Amino acid sequence: MGSRTPLYDVHLAAGARLVDFGGWDMPVNYGSQIEEHHAVRRDAGMFDVSHMCVVDLRGARVRDYLRRLLANDVAKLKEPGRALYSCMLREHGGVIDDLIVYYIDDQWYRMVVNAGTREKDLEWLRAHAGGFEVSVEPRFDLAMLAVQGPNARARTAALLDAEFAARALELGYFFGAASGHWFVARTGYTGEDGFEIVLPATEAQDFWARLREAGVAQCGLGARDTLRLEAGMNLYGSDMDETTSPLESGLGWTIAWEPRDRDFIGRPALAEQKARGVPRKLVGLVLGDRGVLRSHQKVIVPSVGEGEVTSGTFSPTLERSIALARVPSQTTDRCEVEIRGRLLNAAVVRPPFVRHGKVAIAV
Repeated sequence: MGSRTPLYDVHLAAGARLVDFGGWDMPVNYGSQIEEHHAVRRDAGMFDVSHMCVVDLRGARVRDYLRRLLANDVAKLKEPGRALYSCMLREHGGVIDDLIVYYIDDQWYRMVVNAGTREKDLEWLRAHAGGFEVSVEPRFDLAMLAVQGPNARARTAALLDAEFAARALELGYFFGAASGHWFVARTGYTGEDGFEIVLPATEAQDFWARLREAGVAQCGLGARDTLRLEAGMNLYGSDMDETTSPLESGLGWTIAWEPRDRDFIGRPALAEQKARGVPRKLVGLVLGDRGVLRSHQKVIVPSVGEGEVTSGTFSPTLERSIALARVPSQTTDRCEVEIRGRLLNAAVVRPPFVRHGKVAIAV
């Protein structure tokens, strides 16, 4: 038996199919995964993401601490509630985790880390906190929901008190706002607009029920994966991990090289990789033949070399098979993928495949 979120009994009562995900018993779907996927693209769907870990970081030098720990630079965050996506790295440049950090005030930042990496993340955060006198507080008393889709913000705001709803609807992308123990952020993992909501665990079941009554579809991890892959978003443990750097994972844009004197963990290794040139890169693939792209399939680039599919699925929006793959840096626009002993043709594209419900590639 795995760990359970505050919504576990709700998922059981709804007939969800539960699977182990990073040590948690989580719903993969409640019925048709494709219908759940389309609900998010066309209307509004919600996900229980309480398995992810909210961590509050506090102290007079918390900004200096995070400028040392993260490849992106929290000094960019000037306004309360502003968010930043970043990787946290080992000294050799490998990715410990990818995460979002929110600036609350000069002595308080809130971080959201992945479920499968929470223990090593907390160990790493605590190991480096001493010299900065920063407190690291995982918020096990909180739950987290994601409401995503073109109508997600309006449906959610209608359930908040008027003042908080008005503030939530005014949020720009990658901003959050608090009201008591609730925190609403305009972030997500689907390529659609929406909110991620942090709230007391004791209030999660009631709010989930109210969202259902408002017409928001229950969605599981299966739809979340097809949605994030269509959006070209990396999944930790599949598309990057401690053996890969941001530079070879399509995440070079998350590295803040300026100012040059900011000595974040992993910077020397990344600088060496950048100067030398990385041998591999992460690209998008669209299969031209019949078949389904899956993780670990071999990618062959004629006259160049070989790579591997890191994430693959059938795209309900494109009605074609798509993937992320790590391939030789010299790869251009075509390759072949070995599927069940056959070499099938694939186009190499730049993700995302879908953005805000619209196809974003031409193949």
